[in-house]
Amino acid sequence: MTAKTPSRALAWLVCLLVAAALYGNYYVYDSVGPVADLLQQQRGFSDTQVGLLNAIYNLPNIVLILVGGVLVDRFGAARMTLWTGAICLAGAALTALSPSFTGMAAGRLLFGIGAETFSIATLVAVADYLSGRHLAFAIGLTLSVGRLGSYSADMSPTWFASSYAEGWQPPLLIATVFAASSFLAALVYWWIDRAPARERAAQGIASSKADEGFAWRDLLHFGKAYWYLLLLCVLWYSVIMAFRSTFSIKYFQHVHGLDLATAGEMNSYVFLAAVFATPAFGWLCGRVGRYAPFLAFGALLLPIAMAVMALTHWSLWWSTVLIGVSFSLVPAVMWPLTSKLVKPNRFGTAIGLMWVAQNAGIGGANFLAGWLNDRAGASAQNPAGYEAMMAFFGLCSLAGLACALLLWWTAGRREQEAATHQG
Repeated sequence: MTAKTPSRALAWLVCLLVAAALYGNYYVYDSVGPVADLLQQQRGFSDTQVGLLNAIYNLPNIVLILVGGVLVDRFGAARMTLWTGAICLAGAALTALSPSFTGMAAGRLLFGIGAETFSIATLVAVADYLSGRHLAFAIGLTLSVGRLGSYSADMSPTWFASSYAEGWQPPLLIATVFAASSFLAALVYWWIDRAPARERAAQGIASSKADEGFAWRDLLHFGKAYWYLLLLCVLWYSVIMAFRSTFSIKYFQHVHGLDLATAGEMNSYVFLAAVFATPAFGWLCGRVGRYAPFLAFGALLLPIAMAVMALTHWSLWWSTVLIGVSFSLVPAVMWPLTSKLVKPNRFGTAIGLMWVAQNAGIGGANFLAGWLNDRAGASAQNPAGYEAMMAFFGLCSLAGLACALLLWWTAGRREQEAATHQG
């Protein structure tokens, strides 16, 4: 996608800077879950309000994220990473410093406006500097460092125990510091990318992209396999993000009797596994050249994990391992596969469209799960009240598996033929 192939050292430096930026961004997103119980105890928030703090993050992106993908294609990944990183920092600060639910929700809304376009820009940045069989590994490595930010947020009740002992606000101020570090990494990446960007413009790459422009009819040219992938993206992420990032810690506390620190630690192992497994799966898929079967296997593990948690008395380690493998494998395959299903100059737009639908799903799942819990009176005194929420997540994950199987049926033959020819 670049005018001149960048040096390997420069390419991997950009990859590491983008990964560092994702680390801080993911920490901020997952900072609500660990303080959910404190918000209920100290501020009287309901489960619906707690769910809304993450749901409202997704609401603007139901529309804006497609625009964000187009803007990334138009203005370049570096500038969009910088601009949206600044918006994310402002949103994190507003969330931490607001004395009311309305102010906190406004902060999460602002953070959401920037964060999803920020994530698209980081994926496009990696694709700009690395290609071929290195791309899946590079995207996997970038995502794994981002997941480390989520792991850190889950571990924060243990690592920053004194801050949590002071109440709900100090942990969110720590999240703001991580947002600042994310912005700083984006600033350095933008500074480094200035020379390659000028070179691309000088050779006419940027102007040719701009001349093509965006037309809504371009979306009709995405093939059937892409639409199956989009549906899987919506359903799978709706379960993972609404459960793991919003309600899982409370669920572990109220249903399985864990204390806050232990529940956060158990939840964190999903992301700790992803730190190591995501780049490994990306490397493996890049070497084998088969993406659809790996994607279907990763999608299969999620409904099994939800069933284990909801229907058995097995140790939480079983479900944690299953979700951890799924959470490592599906993103490692999904985004490189997207780059193979669309034209390079529409990669940002394709991801943007997927995330429009994804954010609608995540936002709706967060709100609906909170409503189901409130309606059933879910609490430590009534753990059975969580059954409706778990049934909802289980059905969504099964529907996602069906989409993965359809994708395998549609794209699998083509992948197999390509792998045979390469062999």
